[in-house]
Amino acid sequence: MGYNLSILDQSPIFPGSTASTALQNTVLLAQKAEEWGYTRFWVSEHHNTDQLAGSSPEVLISYLLARTNTIQVGSGGVMLQHYSPYKVAENFHVLSNLAPGRVNLGVGKAPGGLPLSTKALQYGTVNDGKDFTERLIFLSELIHNSIDDYHPLAGIQATPIPQEKPEIFLLGASANSAQLAADLGISFVFAKFINSDARVLEKAANLYREGFPHGRFIISLAVIATPTQTEAEQLAGDRKIVKVHLQSGRMVTVQSIVQAEVFGKQSGESYEITEQEADIIAGTPRFVKEVLNHLHKTYQVDEFILHTPIEQEVERFQSFRLLSPFNNANTFVQPIRR
Repeated sequence: MGYNLSILDQSPIFPGSTASTALQNTVLLAQKAEEWGYTRFWVSEHHNTDQLAGSSPEVLISYLLARTNTIQVGSGGVMLQHYSPYKVAENFHVLSNLAPGRVNLGVGKAPGGLPLSTKALQYGTVNDGKDFTERLIFLSELIHNSIDDYHPLAGIQATPIPQEKPEIFLLGASANSAQLAADLGISFVFAKFINSDARVLEKAANLYREGFPHGRFIISLAVIATPTQTEAEQLAGDRKIVKVHLQSGRMVTVQSIVQAEVFGKQSGESYEITEQEADIIAGTPRFVKEVLNHLHKTYQVDEFILHTPIEQEVERFQSFRLLSPFNNANTFVQPIRR
């Protein structure tokens, strides 16, 4: 069996550009992804940053659905800790009524920003004390209209109920997340570009397959494809992943040492910062696909969601085009520059 290819776009705002241009390039990339044969196109959720424009995936998804025709469009992902599962279900039911069969509900556990933005997102809301697992279970029950008669909210429905429900995906970077997805019978996306530990990936894959043999196991990874190996390696450069380890045991991944220091100070906890080499697959299309083939065979991967972390928009578009399923049938389209 083969595997599908999809795209995760974070709507990056490059130096000298604007958020408007970044979002227009996201629209253009979604349209080209559909033309190039990618299975799905996901957008992310990040808050209080001048580097990424995607702070509201639900709004962006609705626009992308209107500007495309067949490609699956979804969130990579909605940061559920901030929101009412009921409201999330309503949002994605509206989207699913607008574009039946094309909506994906990717759910993440990360904060999507620094502690200050978390406080802002939750400011003025009622914290009912539910942890992430309880929120995810309730969300799944709402999507599948399966709340039992003993639930405190028995009888509630997230309307308008669509004929074709959005598919739920759990995003994670641990074996525990894989186990949770298997227990709930939902698709799982392992974020390899965040956690490149092969032992964790193997454990996550095994737990998921054992718990949900017919589920969809997906890996999201960072890739850079260029016509030559040298060019790809130059674009990849000496990139690092920075992690903040809080005294409470929580760990988050950020983009720089500066962000890590800010996160640690805003958290109000003692913290440590670690840095490691970024896990980026960089090379020619043949080289990248050989790596994907190996991962597919080793971990029984059903799909790869590609993220291309480079600061040049033209090269970013080129990378996705070179790896696309319909590569030989397409010409290159320049992204917008302003």
